Amino acid sequence: MRLFDTARRDVVAFEPDELVTMYSCGITPYDAAHLGHAAVYLTFDLLQRRLRDLGHETRCVRNVTDVDDDILRKAREMGVYYLDLAAEEMARFDADMVALGLLPVYSEPRATSAIADILSLIGAVLESGHAYESGGSVYFDVSTFPTFGKMSGFDRPTMLRLAREHGGNPDDPNKRDPLDFVLWQPSLSDEPAWESRWGAGRPGWHIECSALARRELGDTIDIHGGGRDLVFPHHECEIAQLEAVTHKPFVGHWLHVGLVGLDGTKMSKSLGNLVFVADLLKEYEPMAVRTALLAHHYREDWEWLPGDADADDAAARLERWRSAPPAGGDDGLAEVRRHLDDDLDSPGALAALDELADAGASVAAGAALLGVVL
Repeated sequence: MRLFDTARRDVVAFEPDELVTMYSCGITPYDAAHLGHAAVYLTFDLLQRRLRDLGHETRCVRNVTDVDDDILRKAREMGVYYLDLAAEEMARFDADMVALGLLPVYSEPRATSAIADILSLIGAVLESGHAYESGGSVYFDVSTFPTFGKMSGFDRPTMLRLAREHGGNPDDPNKRDPLDFVLWQPSLSDEPAWESRWGAGRPGWHIECSALARRELGDTIDIHGGGRDLVFPHHECEIAQLEAVTHKPFVGHWLHVGLVGLDGTKMSKSLGNLVFVADLLKEYEPMAVRTALLAHHYREDWEWLPGDADADDAAARLERWRSAPPAGGDDGLAEVRRHLDDDLDSPGALAALDELADAGASVAAGAALLGVVL
């Protein structure tokens, strides 16, 4: 199998041991799951299916960011307790993922379950000389980590712009460097707070994932990833704060998924230009939605077509496949395996099954490897 690695900026051989450890950044549960979310988690699902088909055991962890600026802001606006909001949205999210046929994850830990782990990690970063206290917060000092920015490959102006866009607050006067990032911060009066030796407060966003990944899978994991918008600052910061303590490579292979757009702009909760999975499932069978997502290569940015034309095309494709004989030959399995081993080329796999179905051959086994139930 060959996969694109963000850090190496190339499609490279992926040759893991029998056990493959994977960490996918999960949702912040303050709204329903949209197609951008589904595209990310479907990519990890597809990878797991092929790895298991190859004989590997996979352990995929998908975290829940149930305390951060976004969920606290939404709970404040709605006048509800933030964990009640998280519980309601997680129930909706889990139902959507089950409907789309995703394999159960190895674990789905919440950030609030890892406060002790987070505090321990922050303490270790401070003791290693890579962090400092200022203005009641604890910050990571990027000047102490010479390879900061290496995975993303971005220059300083680009990192500053992305930090500003993604809540990094480079104008914070308590920072030594605008790119320094928060590990621990004081809570506002209406926010949850935990006691620490730096005062009552709550963790920064990046430290949550490093602590959870380490607790669930160890110091080094085979594959880590999420949406491409997480490359910087989130994943770059994860690397720095954990490797500063462990002195080991955090991730062997970085896998990032392209962004799904609508009306010319990336789907975003903040912009409200969303297509929700639950809404599509009211109009289309789950396998049509899954197949519509598989029609786009995981690394590409793409637009959901107006009028749900993607889902209509997928429904028609499923009918072609179902009209083929129920069994015979290798049922398209060899072709699907070949395409998946080529950087998870799901569009190529779908096209190969189309040709087989049009020729009157069964595609049942190939579709099943893609997680599509005929």
